[in-house]
Amino acid sequence: MSDNNQNRTSRRRLLQAGIGMAAVAALTPFAVRAAQRELRVGYQKGLLSLLKKRGTLEQRLAPLGVAVKWIEFSAGPVQLEALNVGSIDFGDVGEAPPIFAQANGTPIVYIAATVPRPAVEAVLIPAASAIRTVADLKGKKIALNKGSNVHYFLVKLLQKSGLNYSDVNPVWLSPADARAAFEKGVVDAWVIWEPFLAAAEKTLSARILAIAVEELNRIDIWGRANRSDLAAELAAVWGLPKPIVDTLVARSSFGTEPITRSILAEQQLIADTFFDLKLIPRQIDVRDAAPATLG
Repeated sequence: MSDNNQNRTSRRRLLQAGIGMAAVAALTPFAVRAAQRELRVGYQKGLLSLLKKRGTLEQRLAPLGVAVKWIEFSAGPVQLEALNVGSIDFGDVGEAPPIFAQANGTPIVYIAATVPRPAVEAVLIPAASAIRTVADLKGKKIALNKGSNVHYFLVKLLQKSGLNYSDVNPVWLSPADARAAFEKGVVDAWVIWEPFLAAAEKTLSARILAIAVEELNRIDIWGRANRSDLAAELAAVWGLPKPIVDTLVARSSFGTEPITRSILAEQQLIADTFFDLKLIPRQIDVRDAAPATLG
């Protein structure tokens, strides 16, 4: 097993909104669709699921006459496709999906970001695999979700281990399809995030090769102080046994913060890397998606 501390990236969750929110970002992003009386929130199963369950966002918006509609997605890229066509107004994804979205012309605005969470994604290999180091991935088939955060994780991991991106054979699969391919031995490795990571560790005996706004922040802060309770709630959301969720909560960091120039600088590095590898069609300046409040 490789040294996990040397193979980490600063995994974050980023909150985005459609470009129409930029004009009112300095006031309150939640009031943007007040004329339509509805804020459409895209989410993946996780902390936003708990926000939905608790109803505190609805309580904050009720005095403004704004209702909330929740729309669930399986991964970040499809969530941002929905934002591009105007199906949602607000959502949370990892660092990589907004890079692909912006390069393809999706009008987005960064609203906030979680603290880095480097231990919530990893390269998984079968327990009996002869692969022991990242260098052993050369020439191997690796399952991952194209345009997701683990896409960048894989790129940086290969670079740190002296390999080129072209040295491996990516197989573009959704988390569910990737798990099936991994279980059947169709691929040699699987790059994935939580909670799929912890579930595969526990139920498939998979081995880790390398680890890598206001209302939501209240849940983050609460989760940091009540990890067992958080694990119980997330276990219900994800339909997983609590011991699996205990595993991922134990290695999670907590906190949601405003977008800063340093966060945008991190995003620019990802964007430049993807452009150099010809993974996005054009070079972008992520500052074009900065919130108006950043100045």
